[in-house]
Amino acid sequence: MPELPADAAAEAQRLTRLARDATDPAAADAYRDRRDELLADHGFLARVRDADATLVCYPTDWLTDGTVHPGDIDDPDRAVERSLAGGGEQGDYEHAAARNAAIVDRVAAAHDDVHAQNAAAFAAFMNNHYARPMDTATDAERTRFREEFFPRNAWPSADQRDAIEASLAIIDEIAATTDEDTP
Repeated sequence: MPELPADAAAEAQRLTRLARDATDPAAADAYRDRRDELLADHGFLARVRDADATLVCYPTDWLTDGTVHPGDIDDPDRAVERSLAGGGEQGDYEHAAARNAAIVDRVAAAHDDVHAQNAAAFAAFMNNHYARPMDTATDAERTRFREEFFPRNAWPSADQRDAIEASLAIIDEIAATTDEDTP
């Protein structure tokens, strides 16, 4: 019975994350197609379990008439699960949180409270959802922050909402002049 090599599982995870974060539907489809071809070369299929953001790679021989019947699986350990929300592309939480705090401090020192509050909200988002520095956020992650996290979790004032685009630009400017090793 074939097993999925670790490097193939890692690449499938990377391609799935790229597809999930792509803003262009054609690019997302291309990433998924590449992932599916890679897995097919090893006799596996992919499914994303949305409930816990997990990529599940399972052997094609588990399918019967297009359906997997759990009771028919002889060795469930043949499946490979990779989190799409943790590990892998995520960084070290402590380092990311320290760097983000330093950037927030620099925003607060150079700009008004509105930008500092917005920077703190973005730092919390990147720390807790990606464990990465703010300046590594993709366009899709920034959109997710602006459209989902910010209005629901930051409880922004009208001034903060009006300034969010400027605040994100300020964060980028300050991060560009902050040494990468600066926590």
